[in-house]
Amino acid sequence: MVQDDIEDILNRSKVVAVIGLSRSPEKDSYRVAKYLQSQGYRIVPVNPSAEEILGERSYSSLQELPNDLKQSIDIVDVFRPSEDVPLIVDQAVEMRRRFGRPTAVWMQLGIVNEAAAQRAHAAGLKVVMNRCMEIECRSRSSK
Repeated sequence: MVQDDIEDILNRSKVVAVIGLSRSPEKDSYRVAKYLQSQGYRIVPVNPSAEEILGERSYSSLQELPNDLKQSIDIVDVFRPSEDVPLIVDQAVEMRRRFGRPTAVWMQLGIVNEAAAQRAHAAGLKVVMNRCMEIECRSRSSK
């Protein structure tokens, strides 16, 4: 993924499903999601052990999202271990097949799963791996 592609994803996106969003302000997922909110993105928390995070209702999985929300997700942002990515990608691919969304799967720093990335790409999703959305947003806004 080249920098122009990342900037295009960030510029065109408005709604981000954050998989593994923690309720703990000390966790990276919380900090990144809060920053994204401050930049105008709508955050959709996906955490089966939370009812609400950052003022938004939390869902247990992408499958549990209401259909109208599934139709608005632009990015599936993953804060789960690399071995959990295939199931998340399968759900994102199914959403894309049914609703034309999401447009991208974003695996945060330290998260890489080449096989899942290939499946997502084959389904028409853009894929970012081992990159932080906050860092990329900040570098974009500092230009």
